[in-house]
Amino acid sequence: MSRSWTWLPVPDLRFGTTAPTGAEVAAVDAVVAGVGPATLVVGERLVLGGRHRAAARRNLLLPALHALQRAVGWISPGGLDHVCRVLEVPPAEAYGVSTFYHLFSHSEPVADSTVHVCVDIACRGVGAMGLIEDLRGAGHHVRPSPCLGQCERGPAALVQRTGADDLSVAPAPVADVEAAIGSSSSSVAVVLPQAGSGNLHLLARVGVVDPGSLDDYRANGGYSALEAALAMGPGGVVRELTASGLSGRGGAAFPTGVKWQAVADQVGRPKHVVCNADESEPGTFKDRTLMEGDPFAIVEAMTIAGLTVGAEQGWIYVRGEYPVAAARLTAAIDAARGAGLLGDDVAASGHRFDIQLRRGAGAYICGEETALFNSIEGYRGEPRNKPPFPTTHGLFGEPTAINNVETLVNVLSIARDGGGAYAALGTERSPGTRLFCVSGRVSAPGTYEHEFGVTLGDVIEKAGGLVDGSELRAVLLGGAAGSFVGPDQMDLPLTLEATREAGLSLGSGVVMVFDQNDDIVDTVRRIAEFFRDESCGQCVPCRVGTVRQEEVLVRLDRGGSFPDERDLLDDLGSVMRDASICGLGQTASGAVRSAIDLGLLGGVS
Repeated sequence: MSRSWTWLPVPDLRFGTTAPTGAEVAAVDAVVAGVGPATLVVGERLVLGGRHRAAARRNLLLPALHALQRAVGWISPGGLDHVCRVLEVPPAEAYGVSTFYHLFSHSEPVADSTVHVCVDIACRGVGAMGLIEDLRGAGHHVRPSPCLGQCERGPAALVQRTGADDLSVAPAPVADVEAAIGSSSSSVAVVLPQAGSGNLHLLARVGVVDPGSLDDYRANGGYSALEAALAMGPGGVVRELTASGLSGRGGAAFPTGVKWQAVADQVGRPKHVVCNADESEPGTFKDRTLMEGDPFAIVEAMTIAGLTVGAEQGWIYVRGEYPVAAARLTAAIDAARGAGLLGDDVAASGHRFDIQLRRGAGAYICGEETALFNSIEGYRGEPRNKPPFPTTHGLFGEPTAINNVETLVNVLSIARDGGGAYAALGTERSPGTRLFCVSGRVSAPGTYEHEFGVTLGDVIEKAGGLVDGSELRAVLLGGAAGSFVGPDQMDLPLTLEATREAGLSLGSGVVMVFDQNDDIVDTVRRIAEFFRDESCGQCVPCRVGTVRQEEVLVRLDRGGSFPDERDLLDDLGSVMRDASICGLGQTASGAVRSAIDLGLLGGVS
């Protein structure tokens, strides 16, 4: 016997007096359809049961906030109160969540659209600051934005339109931005320099198949990996993954087979598979290339992961700045479900697995796996202390296998061709291929796939070499959380072991090239500013250290004494690296430190 209540008066919830508009109510209700107040069961422990059901609904908070932003152009007090009443979330907590994200506005919109212009390290060197001035001069509402993940074709813009879908524009001259405001689709398309090359593995279908066609995907080898995985069973998949030596491509390089086995070993609890598609590292865009150009591959790889570890639910967390990727993944999920490749009986296997997509809203920290879990669950995207680790206590506190897009797509060839064939590529300690995001002063920027062991100089040469008249000054390797390297390191083999021995990291695969005309002092200062802005503020070493680091660089730029500041920079870097909760603070000083060591900061070196 159960009983439904309309609204329970909860004394500690304080709502405002502003009523939501009809458009806000309709937008939110469309997202949370079928989710009403708690149903209380006679005889149960009411407080515990109510809290459990409230937590189960709270993961709809982020989609509801997106619905408000899209419908009326901002998160109004009345709209936020309506969300809180429906989901039974305390207004103060919901406000804390909504203000955590860059893409949510809390001031009444001054126009029907907001143009976010990337001012990060790739775009600022190709006219981003001038674009902002031009757009403002033309009467547009413009907000400077952290990296939009379009580094190979900047300057980039994201147009948020009230009552319509967001659109990406890259490159983004004023005329193209204005055309996008009234358009129905983004003006960017996947351009792959290696398209059609016969030696590709991860990128073989990008630019070749129609990303919106399941039939085209299957005609080009799609879902043969799932068939092979079903034939060999979960144990066989894990054995092949282990034999392949596949490790994570997000920077940590944790063995994928070990992670999946750890989740599979958990018994008697719901499990999850999560695709971390929140690549927000400045200079990184490889996962976007895969999501936009081969979305069914991510869906198939996640399905294999779910069936292998025993999870029935998968989640794709896509950064909010990727509207094209989100749309294509959503279409791929729907098509796979319609074809019986997702749902209660995946490919007639007798196993259930389905996928939900969640969009982020502009927070670099949500690329950290536990911050991502908090974001999906409807909380601020702040990292959790570890241990416990996601393999036992991940999403919703349950065992979770989380991998990024590139790592998952590698699983397809391993399941299909075997771990031995994969291990034959690359080097003994770094098997397989790797995606590199090549940008900056090269002739053909873009996403490239190479076997591990290719040298840094070869990667640049494969991208057409430097543009005419350019003289190599430095390369940012691994992204903003990586390090600068000089022209004398072009023979560096790009493997996990070689970069580790050199005190470097491949990170997210960034290779950003700078020449003699680039303002590297401004670039380094922007990197420091980026980490200051993107710190979640939870731990003191990162919250304070990133601010102090930027202050030192500002003082040096104004003529400060480098000998007086060097010890402080060293101390700040050490404290952030050793005491920060997550990788943001631990790596925030890497690029700054390396720029100083290479003498890239001019008179302050």
